[in-house]
Amino acid sequence: MKVTREQAAKNREQILDTAARLFRERGLDGIGVADLMREAGFTHGGFYGHFESKEDLMAQACQRAFEGKEEWWNAVLEGEKKGGPLAGLAKMYLTEAHRDAPGQGCPLPCLAVDVSRQSPEVRRSFTEGIRRAFERLASKLTGRPPKEQRREAIRGWASVVGAMVLARAVDDPALSAEILRAVRESFQEK
Repeated sequence: MKVTREQAAKNREQILDTAARLFRERGLDGIGVADLMREAGFTHGGFYGHFESKEDLMAQACQRAFEGKEEWWNAVLEGEKKGGPLAGLAKMYLTEAHRDAPGQGCPLPCLAVDVSRQSPEVRRSFTEGIRRAFERLASKLTGRPPKEQRREAIRGWASVVGAMVLARAVDDPALSAEILRAVRESFQEK
């Protein structure tokens, strides 16, 4: 049975969405192509009709994961008036709900360590995503010189991502919640 171009495009989108979620849940090397394709509802044989390699899929899935969060980030940065954009980011980002749902959450704490060990193509895709996140936050930190806006945006992202990585890594729920709360509250104090 021949698949139409429109259906092939929809299938590709479904594979990308599934990969973006599963890579965040299990890591870039935590799932093979066969299992990923099965989870997406397709056969392993169809993979190479959509992607050149697993690295190609990883690069595109990183991009998809970032794109999938852009609306959320914009809403967070626009919505927080008290305490400013950094406090808004920390308030919405450093939650137990976000901690407990990596497949639906930000790609930064899920993929950063994995990406550092991947091909230049995957690293480039991740770099572009984080660069856009820095720029988006920096643009909301008005009333300061551009260099300071960028430095504050990088500091903010590094703080919330680092806190999320640690909160997910520990096996003590109370300590995990304490990590999230401590960093979240540090942005509210400013």
